[in-house]
Amino acid sequence: MEAHSHRLKQRLLGGGLQLIVITFCILTMFTYMSSIPGYYEAMVSRCILQGCGSLVAPMTIPDGGLALEGYALLLVLIDSGFTFVFYATSGVMLWKAYREPMGLLAAAAMVAFGTSFPSLAMTASAGNGLAELWFMLISTLGWALLSLFIFLFPDGRFVPGWTRFVFLLVVAVGVLQLVYRGQLWSSLEMSAYVQLVWYVGSTVILIYSQVYRFRYVSRPVERQQTKWVVYGVSIGVVGFVSMSILFDPAFHDGSALTYVYLNAVLNASLAAIPITLMIALLRQRLWNIDPLVVRTIVYAALSVCVVLLYVSAVLYLGQLFGTRDSLVVQLLATGFVAVAFAPLKEWLQRRVKRMMKGRHDDPYAVLLELGNQLIQPLLPEAMVDAVVRTVRESLRLPHASISIGVGSHSKVVASSGVSIPMEKLHAHPIIHQGEQLGTLYIASRSPGESFTAEDGKLLDVLLRQAGPIVHNVSTTLGMKLLAEDLQQSRERLVLAREEERRQIRNNLHDDLAPRLAALALNVSTAQKYVEKNPATALELLTDLRQMIRATVNDIRVMVHDLRPPALDELGLIGAIQERIHQLLKPVQLLAEEQGSEPLRVRVEAPHPLPDLPAAVEVAAYRIVLESVVNVIKHAQATSCTVRLDVSMEQQLIVEVTDNGSGDIGAAVAAAKADKTGIGHQSIRERVAELGGQCSIERSSGGGTRVLAVLPR
Repeated sequence: MEAHSHRLKQRLLGGGLQLIVITFCILTMFTYMSSIPGYYEAMVSRCILQGCGSLVAPMTIPDGGLALEGYALLLVLIDSGFTFVFYATSGVMLWKAYREPMGLLAAAAMVAFGTSFPSLAMTASAGNGLAELWFMLISTLGWALLSLFIFLFPDGRFVPGWTRFVFLLVVAVGVLQLVYRGQLWSSLEMSAYVQLVWYVGSTVILIYSQVYRFRYVSRPVERQQTKWVVYGVSIGVVGFVSMSILFDPAFHDGSALTYVYLNAVLNASLAAIPITLMIALLRQRLWNIDPLVVRTIVYAALSVCVVLLYVSAVLYLGQLFGTRDSLVVQLLATGFVAVAFAPLKEWLQRRVKRMMKGRHDDPYAVLLELGNQLIQPLLPEAMVDAVVRTVRESLRLPHASISIGVGSHSKVVASSGVSIPMEKLHAHPIIHQGEQLGTLYIASRSPGESFTAEDGKLLDVLLRQAGPIVHNVSTTLGMKLLAEDLQQSRERLVLAREEERRQIRNNLHDDLAPRLAALALNVSTAQKYVEKNPATALELLTDLRQMIRATVNDIRVMVHDLRPPALDELGLIGAIQERIHQLLKPVQLLAEEQGSEPLRVRVEAPHPLPDLPAAVEVAAYRIVLESVVNVIKHAQATSCTVRLDVSMEQQLIVEVTDNGSGDIGAAVAAAKADKTGIGHQSIRERVAELGGQCSIERSSGGGTRVLAVLPR
């Protein structure tokens, strides 16, 4: 019930706002159109020849031109045409967006500003107290509503927050204008330039608020809307400032024809505001504004250059011929401008496009510059820096970087521009000879802006050139990584060798050497008792024989730890089978006593195996036995398969699988508690020492799978 009443309240408020805006627009349009005849009469009777205060300056009627009534009619048509453009856009907004608050605000702002900006309404209502007050109120509302719309568009929030205080200042100045009956600046004795600074400054803040919103707040569609708003307001501001300066009597002859031209250009530039605002507000189909902006800048700059060229040519030729009014001077100056027009236009268009979008127009020049950098004696890393810098500068991007795969991870080898989070970058693969060697990361020119087809073409050309360079860098980094691995392997081998030597030394020094010394002592003692007490000597020799046998067994154990003798006697497969047979005897006896199913181990291997290095044989032997021991102790399995094979890459594949519980964690914990055995970690270390690969994981069908790939 509360939700329903809330929706009803919102609907009533919206309907009331629509009614107020529509009533205001209709009343304003009616009063304005009813003032047009009075404006024409005032222009004919007094304003053109005598002036109407600050609204209309006095003019002169040039000989051979139109009559007074003709100029008055032209000025009325220019002002009323300007206002009707605002009325038409306001009507479209009310028709298409009457349910949106921003649409209603835009419609009211267009009607108020379009009515109050020309001098028509105020001139026609001069002396009529009620009508004059009404149009002054509309003038106050016009600038205030237009400022409010630009501050709030498109999401209805003041962005940045301090712009709300600027809007309050705009409202305050408008109220003072109303209090002083439109004579605020003259009453405070401020010059026209102060008034110009106020309007230009407030307009610059309006544009800044939209630019700030574009860069930091808006979504992609809202950014496209903001472009249209900024474009229209910028054209209006440039036209207003330029024409306001030219309206100064010091810059023209004061004729009615001049004022007609100035008013026409001023109103045409300001008419861009309602048109662009309408396009931005009715966002069902937003055209790409970038080409329009490029053409506007090009032709504006071209117009300025043409004027400067013509004036410069006239001044120079006038001094050369001693006169500036000669037809020959004007013809020569016009010819000079005509000759320079086409190349000047092409040069300006190329510069503006490069300024906004990059160097799409001349990819070969980009490649030439890149090639000139790459022929220098540069390190591979410096070459990649040159490629990244060229990509960023040629496309005018805020960021570009290249990453390549080094080992098992990616590494950024070159970066140019500002730092941008990785999730906001666009990735493009760098492919060379059918293989992806790296990735180019680039940022959009502005947040949310997409790349054009021209961007894609230039980027594709640059990526093709980057492929061989990235390949060289990847090879260099790979060689460095291999060199580091080789150095680490050498260090590990040296450490392992020294550790093995230390262990052998300790065994010889702590165990074997004392036994040999004891044997020598026993032999010497027995020698003394041979003649005196043969029975004692015989007893000593019996003990000596037992000690020798024990010593021999210890030496055999030591040798077995270095390299199992069964490998030399039976070969790798035979040694594995023999040792597994020994390990399974107690297991099978225990299973018979318990009445459970015994563990069966099957060895699969090609007969015969190719010749293997001694280190590979020892590693494979110990990996298989440790894996089988883990199966016996922890897996609770009934079946185990040991597979040995040689791959096409001449690698020895050792695989041990079982159908047990697959509890790898229990095996690891037991290996840590039990100091015997090499354990899972040692399996991995042994494989790594040989440059192989190892994985210990649960099988998909249950049990554990130990896989080791050892290079031959």
